[in-house]
Amino acid sequence: MAIPIVNSIASWFLKKRFHQIELFLKYPNEVQNELLLLLIDTAKDTEVGKTYDFASIKNYSQFAERVPVSTYEDLQKSIERSRKGENNIFWPTPIKWFAKSSGTTSAKSKFIPVSQDSLEDCHYAASKDLLCMYLNNNEDSQLFTGKGLRLGGSKELYKENGTVFGDLSAILIDNMPFWAEFSSTPSNKVSLMSDWEHKMQAIADETINENVTSLAGVPSWMLVLLNNVLERTGKNNVFDVWPNLEVYFHGGVSFTPYQDQYEAILPKNNFKYYEIYNASEGFFAIQDKNNSNELLLMLDYGIFYEFITMETYGTPQEKIIPLAEVEIGKNYAVIITTNAGLWRYKIGDTVRFTSINPYRIKISGRTKHHINAFGEELIIENAEDALKKVCKKTKAEIVDFTGAPIFMKGKEKGAHEWLIEFKKPPNDIHLFNELFDNALKSLNSDYEAKRYNNMTLNKPTIHIAREQLFYDWLKQHDKLGGQHKVPRLSNSRQYIDELLKLNE
Repeated sequence: MAIPIVNSIASWFLKKRFHQIELFLKYPNEVQNELLLLLIDTAKDTEVGKTYDFASIKNYSQFAERVPVSTYEDLQKSIERSRKGENNIFWPTPIKWFAKSSGTTSAKSKFIPVSQDSLEDCHYAASKDLLCMYLNNNEDSQLFTGKGLRLGGSKELYKENGTVFGDLSAILIDNMPFWAEFSSTPSNKVSLMSDWEHKMQAIADETINENVTSLAGVPSWMLVLLNNVLERTGKNNVFDVWPNLEVYFHGGVSFTPYQDQYEAILPKNNFKYYEIYNASEGFFAIQDKNNSNELLLMLDYGIFYEFITMETYGTPQEKIIPLAEVEIGKNYAVIITTNAGLWRYKIGDTVRFTSINPYRIKISGRTKHHINAFGEELIIENAEDALKKVCKKTKAEIVDFTGAPIFMKGKEKGAHEWLIEFKKPPNDIHLFNELFDNALKSLNSDYEAKRYNNMTLNKPTIHIAREQLFYDWLKQHDKLGGQHKVPRLSNSRQYIDELLKLNE
């Protein structure tokens, strides 16, 4: 009886929620403008609100003229004051939680404010919406007959000056309603373990004998866990361990480089993959259809969106536009204004719109993670798509990779240098390199132009990384687990030089 009751409750919530979703699908820009004015009105008596005279802002144009675009470095002093217990700086309600995020572009930790509003109306609301959309698309789902295996990067929560900081997943688990733990595995105690390697063992021990029906976590680390489980149990595939497993909810890093490896250990045609787009700063988009690679931008989570065209990003002509002005196929950097007090904040991600009715996106990379040393504008999406194509042709499998420019010296031309760790290497690395070069040319016309007759760029150089190189590098930098990831592309040689040295 439990399943019909749970499904009935979910169905009731779904119908109620779908009415609200239909509203922003039908009137997206009106919903966004109304939300912006609500955020401005809510914060008009804060320090930020008084600085920019929020009380007199009546529309988006005035907001954009008055409030500057900001980075974490711009907000750091205000955030530090807030962490020490000072209130009403950028949001009227007290900020108790700060999501600690080191990212891969800086060793310095960032502390992203998480308000009660963002916790309830953004992060938890999105989790419910994700389940609702999945159940709506899969009416025969038996999701609630078992448990969801969640793999967070949950370090311990550290209390400081009356405020709390830790990984976002730790904050979410710590504040989760008590009933949610009954439908999740592992236990909160194991989920919040700080030592990543011990935690992976503890998760395997605690979950192997559970009836797991869903997985949730970052693809790179979930793959490590699933392979660990297969090794421990001696089973050939994950369904031999958890026969009722039906869906994997994933986000944090691109799924593209890992897809073939997942399909090998989850060999069922009807197994579902659902992608989400969230970060410490908020929950932004959800895959709302089966077998889709597009994400529906969620417009009523207390986040107002703006975008910078990547052609102008970082230049004096930088062009910032609201959602109403985006175009399909263009690459944009994302700016958010949130119900946690981030005002016109650059999150460092880039997206490409695949549809504007409704607004659907694909995550294309990071503003700092691309190679443009020679005007080639190579983004992560290009590299991942090219590698996937070549791996299919050569029957190779990749664990991780990174790429960087080889800068011109005297009369020597530039090139790209790649370090790739293979789970299954290609038989001929020279053929792999040639196919990879051609795949990049087919995906990126700027790269193709620079490679034409080796005019600006020579053929790429590929090094094969030793086993566990990237894992060891992450461990060395205290970045194991969670949403920590290998920097795929860089305009500098900082990462690749470190990795090449470690590879010797």
